[in-house]
Amino acid sequence: MIPKIKRQWCKGCGICVEFCPKKALALDDERKVYVAKPEACSGCNLCGMRCPDFAISADGGEKNERDE
Repeated sequence: MIPKIKRQWCKGCGICVEFCPKKALALDDERKVYVAKPEACSGCNLCGMRCPDFAISADGGEKNERDE
């Protein structure tokens, strides 16, 4: 399950990137999180649980705002 990311809420702290056990997340040039390796994501939701801004959740989804 690919995490859903609300880019406008992301402050670029990188906490989700650091806590991802599969290293599926990364920060882009604007320091916003995105799913860099969707095939690696296990859907564990550690990213969503650690995000202080509620910008990411593993409630499912095929696309992220970056993809649109």
